[in-house]
Amino acid sequence: MGFEAEVVVWHDEVDWASFDLVVIRSTWDYFDRLEEFLDWADRVDSASRIINSPKVIRWNSHKGYLAQLGEAGIPVLPSLALAKGAARPVERMLATGWGEVVIKPAVDGGARGALKGPAISPETADHLSRLVEAGDTIVQAYAPSVELGETSLFFFGGTFSHAVRKVPKPGDYRVQAMHGGSEEDHEPTSEELEVATMAMAMAPDELVYARVDLLDVTGQPTLMELELIEPDLFLRTAPGSVERFAVAVAAQLQG
Repeated sequence: MGFEAEVVVWHDEVDWASFDLVVIRSTWDYFDRLEEFLDWADRVDSASRIINSPKVIRWNSHKGYLAQLGEAGIPVLPSLALAKGAARPVERMLATGWGEVVIKPAVDGGARGALKGPAISPETADHLSRLVEAGDTIVQAYAPSVELGETSLFFFGGTFSHAVRKVPKPGDYRVQAMHGGSEEDHEPTSEELEVATMAMAMAPDELVYARVDLLDVTGQPTLMELELIEPDLFLRTAPGSVERFAVAVAAQLQG
């Protein structure tokens, strides 16, 4: 398509100004050094141009965005956001009335640090207390349908590209391959596309690429995550998706 690509590591010494465009792909350690990563994105965008933009990265790096989407009327899993050091986190969790919960850091990836369990449990209370002491934390009502799998929709340049159905191994709820999950092709419904489009519209800047993770909750497509930083795009599963992604990137070079 008339351009050359080079793979570099984000925290290496790199002459970022020598590139016309920097596309984030697999910075899967960013949540371990978030402030450094956000500062890096700002610097790179000043020297070159980074996609998705620093504004999107900053907004999407903290799962507090889910509350914003829920307040806008987008169907999301019921969530409780707890700031680092919040008082009485266990009491606040129990006050929701949720029987089972998933607790995770507000900045994380790959289900790292996540725990599923009954809300009334010493293990759950201990895990929540430790997470809140360490940083911002999200508590979500557990949806049993997650054990049947979740759906990911992929968009390049705002246009739908492909979708996959991610299925956990029996007895688990985590769909990542590292936890034994698998994937299969999926044809999205009009309702899934509608929820995905609504969620992406809430982003604070243009989206060159996006992955929207949905869960079926009693027939309603419900947002689990909006992945706008370094999502696995499952290009390996969809013929033509690599070309569609390249076209979206090329459009940024030409714009």
